[in-house]
Amino acid sequence: MTAPVAGRRDDWRLWFGVPVGLLVLRLVALTWRFEAHGDAGWRSLVAAKRGVVLALWHGHLLPLAWFLRGHGMSVLVSEHRDGEIIARILQRLGYSMIRGSSTRGGARALVEMVRALKTGVAVCITPDGPKGPARKFSPGAAVAAQRSGVPIVTMFVTAERAWALNSWDRFMIPMPFAKIVLHFGEPTNVRPGTPGDAVADAPRFEALFVASNAAARG
Repeated sequence: MTAPVAGRRDDWRLWFGVPVGLLVLRLVALTWRFEAHGDAGWRSLVAAKRGVVLALWHGHLLPLAWFLRGHGMSVLVSEHRDGEIIARILQRLGYSMIRGSSTRGGARALVEMVRALKTGVAVCITPDGPKGPARKFSPGAAVAAQRSGVPIVTMFVTAERAWALNSWDRFMIPMPFAKIVLHFGEPTNVRPGTPGDAVADAPRFEALFVASNAAARG
């Protein structure tokens, strides 16, 4: 039977997009200059294998994925076909994948996240992904952190020179040789209680992102 046109197109995108995307990322990212603020908290948790949720906006995924590679982390990635290229590139960078989102596979992904966090793995989550609204903290990260008893660390990125794609998240691509400043929040625990309490606590973490943004803008 002949493969459907959409299937062949997706296969071509994966066959071509993953190695080319990875090559371009490596060539450009090797020229980036990083400056990190407040990173002692998450580093100590990762070193002690205590588990932590690292929360970042979807638009900041590219520079943070490069900076955080090599620490044995897991990443929550959408099951949508657009997420497949991202997932495969992240795997090549050494990340483990947890597949799912608020719109597809969410319950299974939550179970996998909690299991990973309880074993001491750091899990990266984009709480405004996979489709937005941009920079709105959906409660999934807070529920996962509460269930596993680990803190959340918010991460915010600024770049002196960067392209912003015309996408819902204004996806950031720092230019070659750009200086990238990373702002990490203090490890912060979700209020204990029911999942409803975690949902109610989510706006507090969105406020931490706002504070990091204000600090970055100086």
